[in-house]
Amino acid sequence: MECSGDTTSTTPMNVSTPSSSSASQSPPKFLPSPPPPATLSPCAACKILRRRCVAKCLLAPYFPPTEPLKFTVAHRIFGASNIIKLLQELPESQRADAVNSIVYEANARIRDPVYGSTGVIYQLQKQVSELQAELARTQVELFNMQCQQANLLSSVCLEMSQPQENMLQTPYESSNYFNDDGYLCNTTAWEPLWT
Repeated sequence: MECSGDTTSTTPMNVSTPSSSSASQSPPKFLPSPPPPATLSPCAACKILRRRCVAKCLLAPYFPPTEPLKFTVAHRIFGASNIIKLLQELPESQRADAVNSIVYEANARIRDPVYGSTGVIYQLQKQVSELQAELARTQVELFNMQCQQANLLSSVCLEMSQPQENMLQTPYESSNYFNDDGYLCNTTAWEPLWT
C-alpha cells in the first residue's frame, strides 16, 4: 500500500516529544489530569433536614457544616420553611444579619419561652433606668459638695480679708465693762483688792 502525500503524526497528545539531546535520559511526560471533584459535605441545614445539599443552597453560606447547633436552634423555633422564605424575601446583603437575629431570638426563646428576647430587652431597659437614677443622685451629691466647697472658700477668704488687729485682740483684753446699771466702767481705774 502506498501512503498518500499527507503524513500524519502518530505521537499521542498526552505525551510530549522529548528533545533530541535528552531523549535517552528522561521518560515521556504526561499532562496532569484534572483533580477529582471535591466532595463537599452538606451544610448543617441539609444535614439536619436529611436532604441533598445542592450547589446553590440558600442556607449553606449561613449554616456551615461546622456549626450544626446554630441551625438546630433556629429550626426548632422557626422551622426551616419559614427561615427559607424569610431569606428569599431579603436582599443578599442583609441575609447574614437576618440569620444572626433569627439565631439570637431562637436562643432567647429557648431560655425564656414566655418573653424571649423581649425579656432581655426589658431587663436591659430596667438596668439603664436604674443606672440613670444612680447617675442623677451622684450628680446631685457632686453639686452639693461643690457648693459646700465654694461656701468654705468664701468664708476662708472673708476671714482672711478682716484686719489682722481684730484677730489678735481677745475679748478679755479690753479694760471696759458694763456694770449692773448699764454704765460703761473702766477697770483700769480700779485698784486691785489685794495688795
